[in-house]
Amino acid sequence: MATDLGGGVTEAEGGPVRHIPVLLNEVVEALAPQPGKIILDGTFGAGGYTRALLEAGADVIALDRDPTAIAAGQALVGAFGGRLSLVHTQFSALAHHAPEAGLDGVVLDIGVSSMQIDEAERGFSFQKNGPLDMRMSGSGVSAADVVNRAKVGDLIRIFGFLGEEKQAGRIARAIEKRRVEKPFETTRDLAGMIEIVTPRKAKDKIHPATRVFQALRIFVNDELGELVEALFAAEQALKPGGRLVVVTFHSLEDRIVKTFFSDRSGKAAGSRHMPMVADRPAIFTPIGRGLVTAGETEAEANPRARSAKLRAGLRTEARAMKPDRAIFDLPALADIQRMGA
Repeated sequence: MATDLGGGVTEAEGGPVRHIPVLLNEVVEALAPQPGKIILDGTFGAGGYTRALLEAGADVIALDRDPTAIAAGQALVGAFGGRLSLVHTQFSALAHHAPEAGLDGVVLDIGVSSMQIDEAERGFSFQKNGPLDMRMSGSGVSAADVVNRAKVGDLIRIFGFLGEEKQAGRIARAIEKRRVEKPFETTRDLAGMIEIVTPRKAKDKIHPATRVFQALRIFVNDELGELVEALFAAEQALKPGGRLVVVTFHSLEDRIVKTFFSDRSGKAAGSRHMPMVADRPAIFTPIGRGLVTAGETEAEANPRARSAKLRAGLRTEARAMKPDRAIFDLPALADIQRMGA
């Protein structure tokens, strides 16, 4: 039995689940690490993928935007005698940290880690009361800035698109009315107000605030934009024969990854914003059987694995294409930079 913690994270019976790398065996198999290979782990977290890759003999460059993850990973650096390089940066910047000869593999585990959820002061979950923050990097615009400063129309778009919240309008208007009297400062304050506006029904499997918290987290950290830029960067940084492996936990993320691999497959494609283009050389070819999900045993042992989807591609010798975000057909959301002003 799992309990909803907010932001799409669950708690198993008996207490919080520490971060367990999802689809670990499948990720390692898709990356095919071995001595002499250089693999970039763009989302280091607790180091689960990185450790497995190092144990298989590969050298690893690991990135994380969370300074606490980088600090905690220093012991792993020492344990593997210089074969691990830890870098405090966003994974969209991965091309800047790749060797000139290119990378043999890139792995991205998209989403928030259970360590971040466990820290009430980070404000990712309403299970523990804390400041309404949600910043993975610890800097920039916070969730409180968004909730207290964004126009109601922007809140509706954020909750509706990023959270797929059907009651986005009702919740946004209630936020606008309440914040005039008293700004939102804590996670439980916001979650409690949402529960009043959209009460939990007996058939509901999640807390009424879950989708709003998910939307705020994705927006505050620009997670979809980061993913898009990381995919383009991996295309540039991988050498021919290099492998790109991406694990997602949200339908919007998976849609972006699926669209990217489809667009780079060389088959004719188009969208409502882009004209149909003719076949071209494939930049990535599929690895394995396509979409990979967790088996029943893993899903039962690790609730986080239940929504995980893995897609992987093999880099060909074709020239990388110019990045073009239009292929993803993403809507324009609010200007996050102005919210903290």
